[in-house]
Amino acid sequence: MAFNFGTPSGTSGTAAATAAPAGGFGGFGTTSTTAGSAFSFSTPANTGTTGFFGSTQNKGFGFGTGFGTTTGTSTGLGTGLGTGLGFGGFNTQQQQQTTLGGLFSQPAQAPAQSNQLINTASALSAPTLLGDERDAILAKWNQLQAFWGTGKGYFNNNIPPVEFTLENPFCRFKAVGYSCMPNNKDEDGLVVLVFNKKETDIRSQQQQLVESLHKVLGGNQTLTVNVEGIKTLPDDQTEVVIYVVERSPNGTSRRVPATTLYAHFEQTNIKTQLQQLGVTLSMTRTELSPAQIKQLLQNPPAGVDPIIWEQAKVDNPDSEKLIPVPMVGFKELLRRLKVQDQMTKQHQTRLDIISEDIGELQKNQTTTMAKIAQYKRKLMDLSHRTLQVLIKQEIQRKSGYAIQADEEQLRVQLDTIQGELNAPTQFKGRLNELMSQIRMQNHFGAVKSEERYYIDADLLREIKQHLKQQQEGLSHLISIIKDDLEDIKLVEHGLNETIHIRGGVFS
Repeated sequence: MAFNFGTPSGTSGTAAATAAPAGGFGGFGTTSTTAGSAFSFSTPANTGTTGFFGSTQNKGFGFGTGFGTTTGTSTGLGTGLGTGLGFGGFNTQQQQQTTLGGLFSQPAQAPAQSNQLINTASALSAPTLLGDERDAILAKWNQLQAFWGTGKGYFNNNIPPVEFTLENPFCRFKAVGYSCMPNNKDEDGLVVLVFNKKETDIRSQQQQLVESLHKVLGGNQTLTVNVEGIKTLPDDQTEVVIYVVERSPNGTSRRVPATTLYAHFEQTNIKTQLQQLGVTLSMTRTELSPAQIKQLLQNPPAGVDPIIWEQAKVDNPDSEKLIPVPMVGFKELLRRLKVQDQMTKQHQTRLDIISEDIGELQKNQTTTMAKIAQYKRKLMDLSHRTLQVLIKQEIQRKSGYAIQADEEQLRVQLDTIQGELNAPTQFKGRLNELMSQIRMQNHFGAVKSEERYYIDADLLREIKQHLKQQQEGLSHLISIIKDDLEDIKLVEHGLNETIHIRGGVFS
């Protein structure tokens, strides 16, 4: 089983496994080699050929968008770090290694690698190409090329030169970053497809894309292709996360496992169809097992100093969610910078949308508060009008009758309230006393500057506002009392006239 961090769908890296046969897409057991091209998750007849979960099938693993390879060919950390972060490894098959060994798998040609190390050491320290003092200059030149990670190191007339790549242990342009580990399970069935198209084109043609992927799966009516998410990538590329739902005849449904769907996409004929749709990369989005994480952390990638790798593990800000990833060369650094810029733009876009929503909510709140204040004023006006109507109605109802005891009691209470308001020791007197104290304090402050006191401007503004509100309340209450007194006088006048009229009639 191969463990790959973003193995491209269009090419095969040194750690990628052999593609599945171009025939039928078999089920969870074993399948016949004569199956057709239909996409099925049933259990065909067992004829001895290994199915999806056989020992020779590979399982891809991806770190989302793209900490996978960004060029046309995948070199993998097992054999190369120059073009991306395509990890090769966890592969039990014997693979032809041409560099310093894989990240997880053991080298298949140890003698060849040993010779390569010897040739590299000879090119850097003791070349014998010219046989004079110029060999020392050539050695320094080879060291410079090795530090830079490019060029060829000539050291012997009878041996081919050493090819210096970014994977060589002497390359200085190396660093270690961190990538977020996916937390999706294999049962979630999430598979990432990277299209060489813009996001707007993908979204405008999403339905056609789903139909095309369904045709790639054989057009089986029991299968449904669903889009989990669409995200923009640098260089006008787009990441589409999909999953496939399989419906059984009894009405139940389940998601197709991610590894099963990825294995189908890795078949040669299916891969060609995906390339025609514009797919440049396919990978699963599944979480790492503890054993895989342990093996990944224990074995430093090719060309990375074990001390730097150990320090990267120590400096990991969140070992539960992040995993160290080597960055080799300026291309990889530029790619990660583009990804970071793209994510920053997406975050900024989301923040702008949230800011617009907040602004709209604030406008709605202001409008609502204004309407509430308007309705309160309207309610108060209606209350006053209702009270006036009740007063007039009560006057008409009581017309011709003498003042009753409760009415007399109400008049006494109103007179008492008016007297309390006008009393020197009550509200008006207290306000006048407070104003006198303020004037005295200002006067004393002007006489004795050393004992001058200051009131905070905000506090003084609050006091003024409070006093203003109290004054307005008193004025409003006084106006109501005056209106009520005028109404009472009117009632008394009407009663007196009624009494005179009655007296004249009886006389």
